[in-house]
Amino acid sequence: MTPMSSATTTDLYEVTMALSYLREGMTGPATFSLFVRDLPPERGFLVAAGCESALDYLAGFHVGPEDVDAFASALHRLPGDLEPLLGLTFTGQVRAVPEGRIVFAGEPLLEITAPLPQAQLVETFVLNRLSHQTAIASKAARCVLAAAGHPVVDFSLRRTHGPQAGFQAARLGAMVGFAGTSNVAAATAEGIPAVGTMAHSFVEAFATEEDAFRAFARSHPGPVTLLVDTYDTEEGVRVAARVLRDLDRGPGSAVRLDSGDLGSLAERARSLLDDAGLPDVRIIASGGLDEYSVDDLVRSGAPIDTYAVGTRVGVSADTPYLDSAYKLVEFDGRPVMKLSSAKVTAPGRKQVFRRPGHADVIALADEQPPHDGIPLLETVMRNGRRTGRRPTLDECRRRFVADLGALPSAARRIRAPVAPRATASESLSVLTDRVRRRIEDQMPAAPARPEAPERTPSGSHRSVPR
Repeated sequence: MTPMSSATTTDLYEVTMALSYLREGMTGPATFSLFVRDLPPERGFLVAAGCESALDYLAGFHVGPEDVDAFASALHRLPGDLEPLLGLTFTGQVRAVPEGRIVFAGEPLLEITAPLPQAQLVETFVLNRLSHQTAIASKAARCVLAAAGHPVVDFSLRRTHGPQAGFQAARLGAMVGFAGTSNVAAATAEGIPAVGTMAHSFVEAFATEEDAFRAFARSHPGPVTLLVDTYDTEEGVRVAARVLRDLDRGPGSAVRLDSGDLGSLAERARSLLDDAGLPDVRIIASGGLDEYSVDDLVRSGAPIDTYAVGTRVGVSADTPYLDSAYKLVEFDGRPVMKLSSAKVTAPGRKQVFRRPGHADVIALADEQPPHDGIPLLETVMRNGRRTGRRPTLDECRRRFVADLGALPSAARRIRAPVAPRATASESLSVLTDRVRRRIEDQMPAAPARPEAPERTPSGSHRSVPR
């Protein structure tokens, strides 16, 4: 495992809790549920993602001597004090919503059942993977919706929060329907079409724009894409048209607009290309695009063929995080829940049932599905090992397309979407009430409040019960 995927990639309190559990002999099975409390205001749905890399981590999880040394150093203790953690692996079960499926607030994306110290120690890494990738996949999916059938490609690598995040953005974009990525590593590893053009620096390095375009075409036989807005966009289009026509490179080639009023520039570029006898030369737009700007351009009728999205999508700029949680819902056969204000959790292991034309139902894991109900969570790991092969990107994409097609139109809106809300089954509601009462019965009675004085018209006071 790399340093960033070792047992030490965790929060310190996971270590201190796991150590305490081991010393107390609390190694019974625990179930933790990972879910998003509330969707961000501008999201009508989420796309489940991150499960596959989380499973890779769990399958290879192992606390070795170097991890114990790191834990001890962080806690300023002797390595021998952390010895109970040595050799710990993940031997549990994972049930998860497969990547590419659409999910909503409150629905478990993943549930882990494992000996309590194991399930606790892996929390941080698993939560990080699913939270980040679900946020990015959901943003990318909205770009596909906004593009209304026009190809969308990923240009995000240079400004994502690290190369690994850039790799994930490229993979997740492809999962929800992007046509390609500029990320060579992701294209090679995931079988995604690689796309790219040239930078302004390339044009600037030559004496003239035309010299740059001809040199680029000489080095790259076949269709080429020429960046036309280094100096004057309209003149750049004219030069590009001349070079493409002279070299007979029209079909499949493109010009790229990267700045300015992309809608009006695209209209002018289309006119110039058509007048030059190059109706097959496409127009690619880039430069700070996301689903909002793509939606505006598409609705305006801009003659743009392909949209290249980068920074704003790769970091999910408008919603860079999700209100996700990983909460204990059962320990050693005992359902548990949290009662904190605004953060109440539901007890017990769960399942989510989806029925066409109905709200999702969050139920207990052992409940029978309602009529036509399809369970979303599948068992993907037993005894610390995958139950099947890793799904392909095509399989994930097919799941996404099917779920997207069944999504209400209000949830698909780019602006002011309305997200469906799942309902709780009767059995889950009954269990939640029962566990709440059990916890409240065990709590010490609150001290009686003092009676509040009430002022009378005469200015004297009398006690009024509250």
